[in-house]
Amino acid sequence: MKKFILFLLICTTLFSTKINDVANIVGVRDNQIIGYSLVVGLNKTGDGTTSKFTLQSISNMLKAMNIDMNAVDIKSKNVAAVVVTAKLGSFSRQGDKLDVLVSSIGDAKSLEGGTLLMTPLKGVDGKIYALAQGAVSIGGKNSRGAGSESHATAGLVFDGAIVEREIKIDLYNQEYVTLSLKESNFKNSVAIQKAINSFYSTQVAVAMDPRTVNLKKPQNKSMIEFLAEIQDIDMEYNTKNKIIINERTGTIIAGIGIEVKPIIMTHGDITIKINEQATPDTPAGSVVVDKNLVIGLNENEVYTKEGTTTVANLVRSLQKLGATPKDIIAILEAMKSAGSISAELKVL
Repeated sequence: MKKFILFLLICTTLFSTKINDVANIVGVRDNQIIGYSLVVGLNKTGDGTTSKFTLQSISNMLKAMNIDMNAVDIKSKNVAAVVVTAKLGSFSRQGDKLDVLVSSIGDAKSLEGGTLLMTPLKGVDGKIYALAQGAVSIGGKNSRGAGSESHATAGLVFDGAIVEREIKIDLYNQEYVTLSLKESNFKNSVAIQKAINSFYSTQVAVAMDPRTVNLKKPQNKSMIEFLAEIQDIDMEYNTKNKIIINERTGTIIAGIGIEVKPIIMTHGDITIKINEQATPDTPAGSVVVDKNLVIGLNENEVYTKEGTTTVANLVRSLQKLGATPKDIIAILEAMKSAGSISAELKVL
């Protein structure tokens, strides 16, 4: 299977964006809820007799229905024990419906065709926030890949949970609120402060650190009106240079303008030389990629010029040398460690 190395432009200059895209309101967030239950109606693909907790759960359920049955006497393979998880939105109200993820915790082969029994979903405080029940779907909409045969032990119940308890967030009566930037950046924090204060022509925003901006609502507006306007204000947004590497797929995403500083390094039979030559060396048998980049095919060397070498054209030359994605990733990681690449390197 061929692996492709992908280059996308990650801008290093300022551009305009909405505050809503780069910052969240502190306290307004989703909450995780979880529960344990049984999926029934499976076609002999449920938990076997080695999953003792499943048999005990079946026994307990039957006893609650006034049917006395010992766990050791239960031989059914049509039932599976599952963990049920969901996200409770910050402003979810009683009666709202949520999608729930159902995951087997026993030795079930598949949850296909099963039905989730009523499941109380609790928060970290131990209180029940929703009740889930319904048919388990093993299909393409499952973001965890439950549609494939090897992942049929997880599935979704669409709109399977009903909210029973709300999480109270009183924004209306607050005088102050805090914005939290999605990524720490001093320039962006100050940019938000300037954009908001300029919009209202008064000091309503104060940048406290690279992630936090405190806000005080104007006297003539409610907090809801204030936040609605704040989120729609344009600001100058500064992004960091990044190189993103997925070692599993061999994918590399890098900004075209990310420069590589002078370095000499060897990886296997490949030697990389980045120096201050006015014109890169052109040994016999070499191939000129451009005026700043030369590949010595006979010696498997890459010759470049300081100030013109970028991660993008370096990787392009390494590809021409026949370097594998694994080799290229190793070279970039070594160059980052040596200080030749200043951009942030993120390995997935």
